[in-house]
Amino acid sequence: LIDWLVEVSEDYKLVPDTLYLTVNLIDRFLSNKSIERHRLQLLGVACMLIASKYEELCAPRVEEFCFITANTYTRPEVLSMEIQVLNLVHFKLSVPTTKTFLRRFIRAAQASYKVPLIELELLANYLAELTLVEYTFLRFMPSLIAASAVFLARWTLDQTDHPWNPTLQHYTRYEVAELKNAVLALEDLQ
Repeated sequence: LIDWLVEVSEDYKLVPDTLYLTVNLIDRFLSNKSIERHRLQLLGVACMLIASKYEELCAPRVEEFCFITANTYTRPEVLSMEIQVLNLVHFKLSVPTTKTFLRRFIRAAQASYKVPLIELELLANYLAELTLVEYTFLRFMPSLIAASAVFLARWTLDQTDHPWNPTLQHYTRYEVAELKNAVLALEDLQ
């Protein structure tokens, strides 16, 4: 489901925050309610519709989300699922995602370079996006995933013994030892 939603997100040129919020909504919904397997795609498009309305300047219309499911679901079905999701999450859409933290942590990481490294930003974003499709990463806080992605990106690009510094520790509030399990799990995804 998430792999497909990544493709949809790219096809519609949605901002990354939309995808992260979509996955967050799906996780929150499924943590509280079970759903038949054949309705997972409906849940996915309803969550992406909600996230699009929240994050995008010009969100795709409901009909476009019906179309991307090969019209498997009707407009009323998508809107009904949208209402179910919103009610279940109590309309709480303003939640920090990995992307929220990643944006800030990358800025802090860039401070130690004379010129910002686009490679650092791209690699950290790539590593964070890998976690979206891995159920095991639900055990980690979004801030820890973001910090671990920055750590691993710096280590990969610089190959230094010290990819973590006082600036990153200050802005992330994580000491290097606290990153270990998430970094190792992230490294396994590469």
